[in-house]
Amino acid sequence: MRTITLEEHFATPEFFNGPARFVKERAEKIGDRYLQVLDRLCDLDAKRLSEMDAAGIDMQVLSLSAPGVEQMEPADAIAMARDTNDYLADAVRRHPTRFAGLAAVPTGSPKQAVEELQRRVQKGFKGAVINGHNHGRYLDNQFFWPILECAEALNVPIYLHPTPAPQAVIDVSYGGFSPMVTDMLAGGAWGWHIETAVHMIRMVCGGVFDRFPKLQFVIGHMGEGLPFFFQRLDVLPVATTKLKRPISAYLKENVHYTFSGMNFPSLFLNLLLELGGVDRIMFSADYPYQSMAQARAFLEQIPVSAADRARIAHGNAERLFRL
Repeated sequence: MRTITLEEHFATPEFFNGPARFVKERAEKIGDRYLQVLDRLCDLDAKRLSEMDAAGIDMQVLSLSAPGVEQMEPADAIAMARDTNDYLADAVRRHPTRFAGLAAVPTGSPKQAVEELQRRVQKGFKGAVINGHNHGRYLDNQFFWPILECAEALNVPIYLHPTPAPQAVIDVSYGGFSPMVTDMLAGGAWGWHIETAVHMIRMVCGGVFDRFPKLQFVIGHMGEGLPFFFQRLDVLPVATTKLKRPISAYLKENVHYTFSGMNFPSLFLNLLLELGGVDRIMFSADYPYQSMAQARAFLEQIPVSAADRARIAHGNAERLFRL
């Protein structure tokens, strides 16, 4: 069975000296495990391929690691997106059957973001990755809609990856603990999943998908908590939201969902039941932050038919990303 993973990350040394400098500094403090993550992020050749082979992963769809370029100043973001996309394009050229790419785009400069996305898709990239808000502004803000319009016109999805909430939210919701507890609560343990869920809800309620009905998003981590609330969100009636459909309809028809490190049977079953099938569920590992081998083992254990397992493993990704 072919396997394609969809939330798989890379970075460049320049990225770690720029917007991800804090990641490098944290790794140097924490030690071996994070230093190994940094090393793996920058490797797009033999080491990564050998780990993919050992885990039974045929292809990774790669995207620039968090925090991406979204929090950079516009000129810096334009240059970093271009340079990291060049780095990724070189890797895809070297290993075209093993890697595909999602383009980083400077969301704070929509005109340049559109130009970058168009250029990269024309050269084989499969979509875009956006790491959450841009200095506290979300994609429901019409300032960003040229990017969304471009993605819809190109018929490519946008992967919405988590990022920490704006600092004021972090201070209020997660402050008052030790720095490490605050950091983890605001990040991968809780906060950035909730942040991504809120971002998706803002887009729905802001009319993004009424304006761009064919636009498709992908989110990870078994839906960032959203599937648990599909029915609850529909307490907001259409008469109140002024949308064309209930909120859950957009989350079921304009959004796709990946595993990305959430290898938990109960979460998978919740997602499966709320979506009513596997057609919008896709495999991922969240490498190198999470284990490819564990993700692959989980894929084999989920309670679905062989045909549905194949759709999750590769078929749905091939259709959406035109792989």
